[in-house]
Amino acid sequence: MAALPQQENAEARAGGHMVVCGDDGLAHRLADELREVYRQRVVLVVTDERAEARTARPVTAPADTTSGGTIVPVHVMTAQAPTEEALLRAGVVRATALALLYEDDETNLRAALVARRLSPGLRLVVRMYNRKLGQHLEEMLDQAALVHSPGMDRAVLDASTTVLSDADTAAPALAATAIAGTSKVVQADGVLLRAAEHTPPGRGEVPDPGLCTLALLSSTTADPAGAEGSEASGPQGPVLLPDDGTVAGSTGRGSVVLETVRYTGPALPARRLARRGAPLRDLFSSHLRWALAGIAASVLALTLTTTALTDADPVHAAYITLLDLFSINDPAVDAPATNQILQLLTGLVGLALLPLLVAGALEALGTFRSAGALRRPPRGLSGHVVLLGLGKVGTRVLARLRELDIPVVCVEEDPDARGIPLARSLHVPVVLGDVTEEGVLEAAKVHRAHALLALTSADTTNLEAVLYARTVKADLRVAMRLYDDDFATAVYRTLRTAHPDALTRSRSVTHLAAPAFAGAMMGRQILGAIPVERKVLVFAALLVAGHPQFEGRTVSEAFRLGAWRVLALDTASPAARRPDLASAHHDGEQPQLLWDLHPGYVLRPEDRVVIAATRRGLAELLGRQPAGRSS
Repeated sequence: MAALPQQENAEARAGGHMVVCGDDGLAHRLADELREVYRQRVVLVVTDERAEARTARPVTAPADTTSGGTIVPVHVMTAQAPTEEALLRAGVVRATALALLYEDDETNLRAALVARRLSPGLRLVVRMYNRKLGQHLEEMLDQAALVHSPGMDRAVLDASTTVLSDADTAAPALAATAIAGTSKVVQADGVLLRAAEHTPPGRGEVPDPGLCTLALLSSTTADPAGAEGSEASGPQGPVLLPDDGTVAGSTGRGSVVLETVRYTGPALPARRLARRGAPLRDLFSSHLRWALAGIAASVLALTLTTTALTDADPVHAAYITLLDLFSINDPAVDAPATNQILQLLTGLVGLALLPLLVAGALEALGTFRSAGALRRPPRGLSGHVVLLGLGKVGTRVLARLRELDIPVVCVEEDPDARGIPLARSLHVPVVLGDVTEEGVLEAAKVHRAHALLALTSADTTNLEAVLYARTVKADLRVAMRLYDDDFATAVYRTLRTAHPDALTRSRSVTHLAAPAFAGAMMGRQILGAIPVERKVLVFAALLVAGHPQFEGRTVSEAFRLGAWRVLALDTASPAARRPDLASAHHDGEQPQLLWDLHPGYVLRPEDRVVIAATRRGLAELLGRQPAGRSS
């Protein structure tokens, strides 16, 4: 374990800082978010010593911000694991918050238990892929905090431990990017918030404002693809949370409007229930059906013949015919010639039909045994989404797509990947193979697909797959997962120039997830984050008390251009409020949020509201120095 530099020791001794522990890009992104947006002093604990050169650097604020001065650098220390010794050296005892962002759930769980013991009042943000385990961990750590401080305020307790998944945070946006007619989605109190992108209106057309306009896009009538603006785009980038005057004067610009879709949680339709096992038509293949039909016809014909030529009644004639057909009757040596001829004829028919019946039965048995195996794409499939990569992100995106009944074909190189069992249980076709090899994308029917989602963990693999797919189908809608923002911007612009008629989007999971983790570090319940081009809007639930920007003001007065907007009011009493608005409803629970708020409603201290905010706007609400430029 590398020694902690002297300046880091001073940082840890001073207290009031935040500690971020992790082993991948999310830790670096979160540290930058806390430093640049929230002006926090951060100690970053990483496993890679080379990270120090990338992260421990002072950054000067842009000239057009109001904060001025130099942003405090992130102080880096290296530790192979978040042990008690490493956490103590990072100063968690005096820290205000700790984020545990290792990719391994068990590592995060162990470190969270140690941190809660070292500092019972410490605010914990834990990255956890296993949702059920994360829920239990959150309850246990909150209980430990309550035991240490019995009189802790409920709002403070709710923020003392937050378990988040970067895959869950990013999955709705990634899935929505590839689907026509849908959009970015955040769940709040059983209601789906849908941020729908509207194209620039034509001459004389009035744009649909929805419930409210969240943003004005870079796209214009002359340039529908837009500039995919980022934080550094200036006036060429998107305008977040504009006022009515700005919206009215934005002729020719696309917009993002807020729509609400009530989630009722309907039961699975019958056609989906039928897919739980092998389809009946597959078990009874054509060979087996023809064999059964032939046997039935033969038995009927021979029974009628036996009844007509002998004294046997129809039931006895059918019984004798079946015995002769399956060659299990005694030879008719002493019987009349008619019976002997009928027995020989029936035996010959049985010899002809029995092999076909056995073959059909074996085929049905094979179909039944392979019902749980991976399926191949159907021959006539079209209009589907090709999903590359079934890691933790791809798995969550696959689940979202299937919830929307979107046909999907997955491509995965590792047969033991995390998402393979989910694909098998959902009966989603999977092509096993390296996506960069010839013929793999063709096997996924990419030439007839509607969209391609490249979500592998390798940027070069995603880029190579997208470039090749565009040679197969030039107008294919593509969205790729890229980590580096500068690289993603360059790729986007190049693909837009090369294929101006096709939709291209580049998304970073850490870019989408970092604002939610940062907001939780600051002690606010983050419901989700929605990307607007390369900027992010954060949806959060907070109490009005303690926020002079809201308390005693009307809803319209509480609105701040480019910073925040009140969207909904929690109508439940403080004692009956659901602690986690982002979770799904249980049976019998009713929605508590009122979305159609009157602009003249005066916000009271005991109210809890849902807001949409820029990252810098949220930082100002949390009492930090505003950075002036919204993002």
